[in-house]
Amino acid sequence: MSEISILAIDLAKNSFQVCGVRADGVVVFNRSVSRPRLYQLLAEQDGCIVAMEACATSHHWGRVAQSYGHETRLIPANYVKPFVKRQKNDHADAEAIAEAAVRPSMRFVAVKSAEKQGRAVAFRTHQCFVRQRTQLINSLRGHLAEFGIVAAKGPASLKLLEKVLVDPAVDLPDRVREMGAFYLQQIGRLTAVIEQLAEDLESATKTDEELRRLCTVPGIGPVTAGAIAAFAPDLQMFDCGRNFAAWLGLVPRQRSTGGKTRLGSVSKMGQCDIRKLLIIGAMSVIRWVVRKGGSANRWLASLVARKPRMVAAVALANKMARMIWAMTTKGEDYRMA
Repeated sequence: MSEISILAIDLAKNSFQVCGVRADGVVVFNRSVSRPRLYQLLAEQDGCIVAMEACATSHHWGRVAQSYGHETRLIPANYVKPFVKRQKNDHADAEAIAEAAVRPSMRFVAVKSAEKQGRAVAFRTHQCFVRQRTQLINSLRGHLAEFGIVAAKGPASLKLLEKVLVDPAVDLPDRVREMGAFYLQQIGRLTAVIEQLAEDLESATKTDEELRRLCTVPGIGPVTAGAIAAFAPDLQMFDCGRNFAAWLGLVPRQRSTGGKTRLGSVSKMGQCDIRKLLIIGAMSVIRWVVRKGGSANRWLASLVARKPRMVAAVALANKMARMIWAMTTKGEDYRMA
């Protein structure tokens, strides 16, 4: 199979569509293979370009292809869609991936290392458990509200709920007290895991130079720094800080035509986890500025005075993204402007 220059793979769980293309663009084969056969095919094939959509399991297969000496190209799914001819099926998708992989202006996704994906798993686990704990707290609050017991939102109200459930003076059926105890036990288990994961992130910021540097920026803590380290690619691949902010979806959406520039709200086309955390961090900085009645940063003080808080938070998050790019590429800590 030395004549094959591109192997385009439409990924799935157990059945994979593989399209082999020669250097002149002629399709040699386009067939479905099993998971064991795909491992064997990558091992037997001489070094070539292995193209896939950047989707679930793509980084694993990208690392497998690289281990056999292939050049891996991961393509965002939205960039492959225009090359699909007529009806959508696995056969057409594999051909479209092969066509998109050779476009000179195509943008590719860097293959993540196993260590980087491990960081992403830790971050996702933390976020998942936080959501589950919030769900349990809200469910318990809703159940007790049916018996006239109203508590505020958030984990801070757990102590009040716990006191109510054990207080014999409160008129509650025994079944409700029993179910409430189950809720509190589960919430306690999740809280212990969440705190442990948060401690691991915080301890990593003390030993990892990259994470420590990111935490010097106001509004960025261990969780945000961990998300940037887990999900952001090598920032050297961006030409400037604005490109990194655009990758995060923190720049205005453009609808320009006929020489007329028309800008709208932020595009939200990038990495949602980092974008969300940067905006939350920016909002905390703005709250501190409002509470103190001003800031040494004249740009920020003027922005908060002129714009609504959320607009100011998005603008500050955009600036934070640019600072992160500059700090990472130059290897410098944050300096107050």
